[in-house]
Amino acid sequence: MTHAPHSSGAGQPVLVYPHDRAIPLLTVEQLREAEVAAQSALPAHALMARAGAAAAHFLSEQLAHAPSSASDKPVWFAAGPGNNGGDALVVATELHRAGVAVEVCMPVEVKPDDARWALAEARAAGVPIAATVPASFDAYGWLVDGMFGIGLARGLEGVFAELAEALSARARSHGHVLALDVPSGLDSDTGNVVGSGPAVRATHTVTFIAAKPGLYTGVGRDYAGAVAVAPIGIDAEGTPGAVRLNAPELFAAALPARAFATHKGTFGTLAVVGGDTGMCGAPILAARAALLTGSGKVHVGFLGSDAPPYDAPHPELMLHAAAKLELGAMDAVAVGCGMGGSASARQLVDAILRLHAAVLLDADALNLVARDEALAAHVAQSAASRGTPCVLTPHPLEAARLLGCDTAAVQRDRLAAARTLAARYAAVVVLKGSGTVIAAPDGRVAVNPTGNAGLATGGTGDVLGGMIGALLAQRLPPYEAALAGVYLHGLAADTLCAQGDGPAGLTAGELAPVVRKLMNRLFYAPDYAA
Repeated sequence: MTHAPHSSGAGQPVLVYPHDRAIPLLTVEQLREAEVAAQSALPAHALMARAGAAAAHFLSEQLAHAPSSASDKPVWFAAGPGNNGGDALVVATELHRAGVAVEVCMPVEVKPDDARWALAEARAAGVPIAATVPASFDAYGWLVDGMFGIGLARGLEGVFAELAEALSARARSHGHVLALDVPSGLDSDTGNVVGSGPAVRATHTVTFIAAKPGLYTGVGRDYAGAVAVAPIGIDAEGTPGAVRLNAPELFAAALPARAFATHKGTFGTLAVVGGDTGMCGAPILAARAALLTGSGKVHVGFLGSDAPPYDAPHPELMLHAAAKLELGAMDAVAVGCGMGGSASARQLVDAILRLHAAVLLDADALNLVARDEALAAHVAQSAASRGTPCVLTPHPLEAARLLGCDTAAVQRDRLAAARTLAARYAAVVVLKGSGTVIAAPDGRVAVNPTGNAGLATGGTGDVLGGMIGALLAQRLPPYEAALAGVYLHGLAADTLCAQGDGPAGLTAGELAPVVRKLMNRLFYAPDYAA
C-alpha cells in the first residue's frame, strides 16, 4: 500500500489544469526573472523541492485514481546533467519515500548545486540510480523525462537523443510518459524542436512556475501532451507583457447581449467579398459561417461571372455582384476568400480599406497587400483614419509574403512573426496554425489552445474569416473578435472529433452549425434558462 508523497511547501502541492483558463505563458527570460526574485526570499533548494513534490503528487494521483497496467510497475526516470535532472531526482525520492517503486537512469552525473543536493537526498533515501539505459521498458509503468528543461541551446545528442527517441516510441505504443517542465529537446519559447536532434513526445507534462508558449504552438502541442501547471508558490499572473492562453474570459464580456427588444440591425450587417470565377464556394462558406455566428444580415459580393443567384441551403444570404454591393452600408467587411489577384480585385480591396466599417483581410486580399507597397501602406493608414485596426488572418505562407521572408522563418518564431506583422500593419493578426497566435498592435498576444488536425482541410480558413467578420459586425473590438472566432472555430473542431466526425474527413461546412450550438450553450443559455 502506497501513500501520497509529502509536500515540501505548506499543504498539498497545487496543480493548475489550463482548460478554459487565460493563464500566462512565460518566456525563458520571464521565468528566469521570476526564479531569481523568488529565490532571494526562500531557503536553498526550495524551488526544486517544490517542483519535485508537485510532479510526485501528479504521479501519485495518476497511480491511485487512474488504474492501469502502468500502476503496478516501477516508475522509471531519465535524469539529465542539469537542474531538470535534479527535478527528476526529487520526484523519484518523494515517490520512493511514499512506497512507490522507482528507478533512475542518470547517464551523466548532475552538476548544478541544486541538482547535487537532490542527488545527495536521493542517495540518502536509497533511490536506485544507474548510469546505463535498460534494454527494454517492459518492466516499467510510467516513464519520466527529466533530461533537459527550458533554455536548451543545442539539439539532443548521444545517449540523450537515443533516450528521447525511446521515450517517444513508448508514448506512442503504451502512453504514460511524463515530461518535467518541458519535453526534452523542445524550445519552450517557440514550440520548435531545438537544433537537428529529436525531442521527447510525452503524453503529459507538468510544467513549473507557469505554462510556456512553446507548449501550445508550433509542434509543442504534439510533444507536450496534456499539460498541468505547478506554480510552486510563484504568482505569474502579474508578469508584465505576458502572452496569454486564449480562453472565454478574454472575450466573453465583449459579446453582445441578446435582449428581447432587439432586431436584425442590432447584430450588424456583414459583407463577405471574394469569389472570382471558379472560386465562388469560398465566400459562400464564409457567409454561411457568419450567419450562424450571429450576424444580423449577411451579404456576399462575388467578383466572378459564375456566381449563383442564391444559396439554396441558406436563402437568408443576400448575393450580389461585387460591383453592385453597397459597401458603405456595411458594419463590417470580410474580403479576400477566393477573390484572385486581378486588377479589379486590387481596386476593390483599396476601396474597402477606405470604408469606416470594420475590415478583415484574408487569403487573396493578403496576397495583394503583400505585393503592393501602396496597398500595404493603406492597411496601416486605414487603422488611424478608421480609429480601429484591420484584422489580418494569414496562414504561415501568407504571413511570409507579408513579411518578405520564407515560411520557415515565420515558423521558427511564430509569436515574433505575429508581433512583427501587428506592428508593421497596425493590425490585429491571426497567424493560423497549430496554436494560432493572435497579436494586437498594442502588444497584447494570445495563443489559442483549441483545434486539431481536422482543420487541415480546404475551406476551414474561409469559415474562420466569416466567423470573425460576423463578430466584427456585432461590434466586438477587433482583438476580442479574433480571440472569440479562433477559440470557437477550434472548439467546434474539437467537438466534432469528440463525436467521431473527425479528425479524418471533417469538412469545413460542418463547423458553423457546431459553432452556433457552442455560442448559445456557453454564452447565451443562461439568459433563456427560465
